[in-house]
Amino acid sequence: MEGEVEEISTTETKRINGSTRDFVYETIKEKIINWELEPGTKISEKDIADQLKVSRTPVREAFLKLAQEELLGVFPQSGTIVSQIDLALVEEGRFVRQKIEKAIIEEFCLTCDKEQLFQLESNLTMQGLCLEKGSHHHLFELDEEFHRIMFEGCNKLRTWRMIRQMNSHFDRLRVLRLASNSDWDGVVSQHQKIFEHISNKDVEAAIKEISDHLDLVNYEKDEIRSRYPGYFK
Repeated sequence: MEGEVEEISTTETKRINGSTRDFVYETIKEKIINWELEPGTKISEKDIADQLKVSRTPVREAFLKLAQEELLGVFPQSGTIVSQIDLALVEEGRFVRQKIEKAIIEEFCLTCDKEQLFQLESNLTMQGLCLEKGSHHHLFELDEEFHRIMFEGCNKLRTWRMIRQMNSHFDRLRVLRLASNSDWDGVVSQHQKIFEHISNKDVEAAIKEISDHLDLVNYEKDEIRSRYPGYFK
């Protein structure tokens, strides 16, 4: 809720830039996607409100929003529980993202400038550091930033935010894949190829590469599910 007075020092900037409900929503969503809150974990409005030093009203609103995205299950008798990954939602989110990103990369190839190419190249440099340091959380964040740069370059940030909202289950699977498989070179290599095709304005090659990139998790989802059966619906 706007104007909420409670403070939390480590996230002061986030609180100032948005409502308390949005702050709570983003905090819990990030923990779910990054596997700090695993499927089946029970959470309560009171505990979250105490941890984040907010009232229970914005927590309740955040829970409802997360339930709408099917990240939380709210059960009258059992309480609020972190949902399992739904592979049907994974595929739907991947499908929509792939179709839209093919159009985005085509436009970006034809319109990007030197500054935008520099942003992508800088991002790739940081991804290389993640390979050296073994940080899958940072690699996931840089992966998302790499794609966001292209949406922003095409003046389609609202579209990016829409895609992000419906890709929560897809993102959870992607993070789990990174966490369970330390061979991340393939992901970074695909980003490098995408960058090269964009730099060369090779639209057809860029579209194919982005499509293959977003298909990558499809080839491994059955193996991941067999390793972590309790995490899936």
